[in-house]
Amino acid sequence: MSVIKSFSVGEGDMFYIQHNSDNFTVIDCYMHEDNKDRIMKEIEEKSKKKHIHRFISTHPDEDHILGIKSFRDKLGIANFYCVENEATKSEDTEDFEEYCDLRDGDKHYYIYEGCSRKWMNMSGMDDNGEERGSSGINILWPKTNNSYYKEALEKAKNGESPNNISPIIKYSLKDGANVLWFGDLEKDFMESIKDDLNIEKADIIFAPHHGRSSGKIPKVILDKIDPKLIVIGEAPSENLNYYSGYNTLTQNSAGDITFDCTGNNIHIYVSNENYHVNFLKDKYKSNEYDYYIGTLEL
Repeated sequence: MSVIKSFSVGEGDMFYIQHNSDNFTVIDCYMHEDNKDRIMKEIEEKSKKKHIHRFISTHPDEDHILGIKSFRDKLGIANFYCVENEATKSEDTEDFEEYCDLRDGDKHYYIYEGCSRKWMNMSGMDDNGEERGSSGINILWPKTNNSYYKEALEKAKNGESPNNISPIIKYSLKDGANVLWFGDLEKDFMESIKDDLNIEKADIIFAPHHGRSSGKIPKVILDKIDPKLIVIGEAPSENLNYYSGYNTLTQNSAGDITFDCTGNNIHIYVSNENYHVNFLKDKYKSNEYDYYIGTLEL
């Protein structure tokens, strides 16, 4: 069993994966005074039996790094994953400075298409001579020699938006779920790179740019992924694209979303007891995490 949690944090992103191996992964951070104690308490509890911890940062905008200093101070960040970049800001914040310290420090690992790392996507022996399994995480983008990606890096270096330096992250369970994260990639950028993108089928997508129309995944890419479910984030409702023709969960309404991945079933729970959808199978699960709304069969 593996559990994926998407926190409802407002107009930002924060996830964790409680792997079915000795791994625990956090993707992005958006913690403010109203939610940071609750979130850090849960992550501390869920990760305490795991020995391999990693933090993946898709890009250094405040809606993806807010609270990262508090996170590091309380829980520590032993392994920091990001794309290699020199992003700057016209006004540095405490959390951006923390991001830069992690990015440029001695605990970072730069991710790119097809990269390999022990316990991220390779099994291996630990320092005690014990075999440990991988996390099942693979990186599908960036292709670092792509001209559009190089342009995005240069813009970020010059203090412009770093949205398009976001990686595409895939999490796979053997004979089970396949899930994709796109960070804040923008629609026009994805159109530009579509012919250089080795995208794969997946069951669940977390929609880019919090589900905004400006981050709508182009049809040619969606056709290759053929998702069974798209999770739409918490951008203002007037800016959202609801991906007509696809099964969707809308985090604005659902609240926290928990995916309990067990074999060919993904049991889904939300924090809003009044949220319902009609495309999931009812397998009569108890409200183990939050409120059970149904099961996605793979």
